[in-house]
Amino acid sequence: MHNSHSMQVSLAGLSLKNPTILASGILGISAESLMRVASAGAGAVTTKSIGIEPREGYANPTVVEVECGFLNALGLPNPGIREFAEEIRKYRSDAPLIVSVYGFSPTEYAEVAAMAESSGANAIELNLSCPHIKGSGSEIGQDPEMIYDVVKNVKGAVEKPVFAKLSPNTSNIARLAEAAEDAGADAITAINTVKAMAIDIDTMKPILSNKIGGLSGVAIKPVAVRCVYEIYEAVRIPIIGCGGIRSWRDAVEFILAGASAVEIGSAIAHGDLTIFQSIAQGINSYIESKGYRKVEEIVGMAHES
Repeated sequence: MHNSHSMQVSLAGLSLKNPTILASGILGISAESLMRVASAGAGAVTTKSIGIEPREGYANPTVVEVECGFLNALGLPNPGIREFAEEIRKYRSDAPLIVSVYGFSPTEYAEVAAMAESSGANAIELNLSCPHIKGSGSEIGQDPEMIYDVVKNVKGAVEKPVFAKLSPNTSNIARLAEAAEDAGADAITAINTVKAMAIDIDTMKPILSNKIGGLSGVAIKPVAVRCVYEIYEAVRIPIIGCGGIRSWRDAVEFILAGASAVEIGSAIAHGDLTIFQSIAQGINSYIESKGYRKVEEIVGMAHES
């Protein structure tokens, strides 16, 4: 049994029992599923992205497994914040609840975030990075000025911590992180999926109904580690690493690059919810074997080499 005190993480004012977090978009559509993940050992959980109005999303096929991960273009299906607020209110766990929100303008982001906070969210994660939604997501999140405006508006509307989830589909992710920090973001989440597509050679057509989607899973891990490393050198606020984490070794790699916590998503499709506990235990054994007492002591250590 590991020493639980060494695994506790303070993240922008949130207290996590360990540095693992459920990534947005996986099992985050109801209070029951979120509490199931929390009970399985996650240090925090993140909801699916929620907007101001209900949204059906794209027609199927919306998800396809490829040889190196998953390709998806769901189109942000969600019931809208007014209905989802009930799920937020029903959530009961010592694992903080992070509500992912999106909008089509800075004021819309702020409106959804405020409703999420008033319903009981412990933190807000801004989806500034979905690669396949017109007028939101990465279309906003590729512009430092728009990121600044969104974060500024949301920070003016809520008191809980605000995390900016950034896209790797940019030439300079560090500049985007700086814009978020300048506007008052409490942490950066990096990264969302990488813009990608797959074509069925029998039908000779794109497989996804939206044609273009976002790639997640093992293929994007080196991209994500690089992004976390670059962001760590550019900002002082905490970073949440995300992208292809399947084991404690992957998680440690992100922490050494500069992540204070890690989000886990696609790996759940190939395993089960025990992954949170096994990754936390693996991180703990690693830091003990290296002679450290806390996770915080190794955050960003790869920068010292």
